[in-house]
Amino acid sequence: MNSELVSALGANLLSPAVLFFVLGVIATLAKSDLKFPEPLYTTLTLYLLVAIGFKGGVAIREAGLMQVWLPALGAILLGAAIPLWTYPVLRFGGGLSAVDAAAISAHYGSVSAVTFIAATNFLTQVSQPFEAYATAFLAVMEAPAIIVGVVLGKLALPREGRSLAASIRGAIHEAMLGRSVVLLVGALFIGWASGKRGAQMTEGFFVTPFQGILALFLLEMGLVAARRFGDLRKVGLFLAAFGIAAPLVNGCLGIGLASLVGLGAGGTMLMGVLAASASYIAAPAAMRLSLPEANPTFYLTAALAVTFPFNLTVGLPLYYALARWAVGNP
Repeated sequence: MNSELVSALGANLLSPAVLFFVLGVIATLAKSDLKFPEPLYTTLTLYLLVAIGFKGGVAIREAGLMQVWLPALGAILLGAAIPLWTYPVLRFGGGLSAVDAAAISAHYGSVSAVTFIAATNFLTQVSQPFEAYATAFLAVMEAPAIIVGVVLGKLALPREGRSLAASIRGAIHEAMLGRSVVLLVGALFIGWASGKRGAQMTEGFFVTPFQGILALFLLEMGLVAARRFGDLRKVGLFLAAFGIAAPLVNGCLGIGLASLVGLGAGGTMLMGVLAASASYIAAPAAMRLSLPEANPTFYLTAALAVTFPFNLTVGLPLYYALARWAVGNP
């Protein structure tokens, strides 16, 4: 297992996606004027969400709903459960306010689409097959954690005339109809409805340019993450340690769940990666709307400056080795 881990780590660190991410970090630390226009960043984000959702829907159509429903249900329950254990750790172990602990827990229960894409690239590089319908897990894990996190935060805040039920309804609406969820689930349904024929018709747009667009997106992510490195002094040692410990614990939970529902080594790794990842697209947008009292320095720095680089460089090969061990090293 040690030699496999070293080999996988080397393959991951030398992949174009990770190297472009490193380039972005270096450019920012060197005070380069390299910067992406906001419309381009938004366009790249929308493309990646639509592409992975569409291809996942096609894969579900090919596999059949009977094969997908059980692991998808497990993914939903896992996404909702993660904030329930991370919240008390942050609240009482880290001494954070209730609203900050809730916001951070929502980020860690929700998922990172880019980390998931990097994981599928990693599996391709090491020639490990995986269940293509695993994109469905990404789609269904986005919202539950956000809803749970927002509810935890709302419970700790004065409601200013709004009932708790009204606050919860608003949180559910914001989590379910955020653009990332709408695009993922909508594209998933379109891919399922159009099937293989639809995949063939759109291959030149959703498949061929995908890797290059991912590389550009990760270059921008490297720029953004490096700008947050200075905030590590503000969030403190505890939150920085949490940003590494939480994905390790959550990744093991995801791997254990995936092995129980019968996924192969590749699908088991992907479930672990989703559980280990932290959202920095959907969750921040939801927190700005639903919990504006939460400090964005805390949740953005932990998710983007600590957890994302850790998962992208060290986490992926580690989760791969653990997944192979969990399913009997096939």
